Amino acid sequence: MITRTRLATGACALLAALAAGMAFPAGAVAGEPTGEDAPKVDLVLDVSGSMRTRDIDGGTRMAAAKQAFNEVLDATPEEVQLGIRTLGADYPGDDRKTGCKDTAQLYPVGPLDRTEAKTAVATLSPTGWTPIGPALLKAADDLEGGDGSKRIVLISDGEDTCAPLDPCEVAREISAKGIGVTIDTLGLVPSTKLRKQLSCIAEATGGTYTSVEHTDELTDKVNQLVDRAADPVVTPVATEGADACAKAPTLKSGLYTDREEFGQQRWYRVDVEPGQELRASVSVGADRAVNPSYGVLLRAVTTHGREIVRGEATGNGRTDVLSTGLRYPKQESDEEDAPAEAVCLQVTNSFSVASGVKTTPGLPLELTVDVVDGPGDSDDVAAFGLGRGWWLLGLLVLVGFVAGLLWGWLSRWRFAVWRTN
Repeated sequence: MITRTRLATGACALLAALAAGMAFPAGAVAGEPTGEDAPKVDLVLDVSGSMRTRDIDGGTRMAAAKQAFNEVLDATPEEVQLGIRTLGADYPGDDRKTGCKDTAQLYPVGPLDRTEAKTAVATLSPTGWTPIGPALLKAADDLEGGDGSKRIVLISDGEDTCAPLDPCEVAREISAKGIGVTIDTLGLVPSTKLRKQLSCIAEATGGTYTSVEHTDELTDKVNQLVDRAADPVVTPVATEGADACAKAPTLKSGLYTDREEFGQQRWYRVDVEPGQELRASVSVGADRAVNPSYGVLLRAVTTHGREIVRGEATGNGRTDVLSTGLRYPKQESDEEDAPAEAVCLQVTNSFSVASGVKTTPGLPLELTVDVVDGPGDSDDVAAFGLGRGWWLLGLLVLVGFVAGLLWGWLSRWRFAVWRTN
């Protein structure tokens, strides 16, 4: 589903910014990258028995993975802290309970010693089960701590064999923790079932899914994902909206993430000084199968419940992220020490799911808040209504008037000619 959205959800903050015309002011705000903590990447490799299969460039899947890992380790940027976790690498038996615990940290997340990491990879041999869910949970623990970007890159050739611990549900739980982990998945087999599962895992955290069938493709993609972790990113700050304006948390300018149950409303408060403008946008992602026809509503209301302005968007099942935004300029005050106005932001959704689809955790929600100096020029959209659109409207009126005169003159002339003839 968010195979479509991974690019969109990887761009989810951009969608939110475009919806409201964001422009963050100088200075550190919530969700702004600080650059203080090193980016972290945990490569999670499937070492189950099926990795012995020889169908990648004439060699085994395991050989392709080892070659790719060696090249990736050579190219890993110095600032990236990288670790390697395995699943299915140690237990060769038939006991399912034991096999589903078979995940281990092959190389701890931290400063990279390339020789040591390559030596660890060289010892791997395809062995047992495919406990993707348990491996993802442990990988998330490997990345805890710090404010830098955190990425899990999962490489597998088969579906999870440890249900009912559904790896897709695990990914949603990891996302719901608000620790900022993105999971990217790579499938080594062009299987519909595998693609569906790995896509769902990536969708839940805004990651990407890629199907690879050649060693060079695997190397290039893993390198790309590791390099991406080193790029500056804006990590949303986890917050928890309330069920009423009076209980809502007060937010500063920044990027926030939350979870919203189906049909639920979430409330947040923002203080707006006289002469300032509030710009807010929200994006809600459908990280599971939802019924078509849905909507998202963002309202700005006073603490007494009077609506100030609203933004809304609807969908029909063809998009996985729905975004909308609003702007509210507060007029200047003649009083020198006029108090700030508490504006309540209400987010509601009309998503629904078919019977059997889990409704918890709630849908991922990303909220962008920006409080800037209010408009001062008459051509500003917020201060002048339609802004420059007035010029277009005036031009259209003038053109229509002239066209009407010409058409009337032409009609009278044709009528006069007809009477004469």
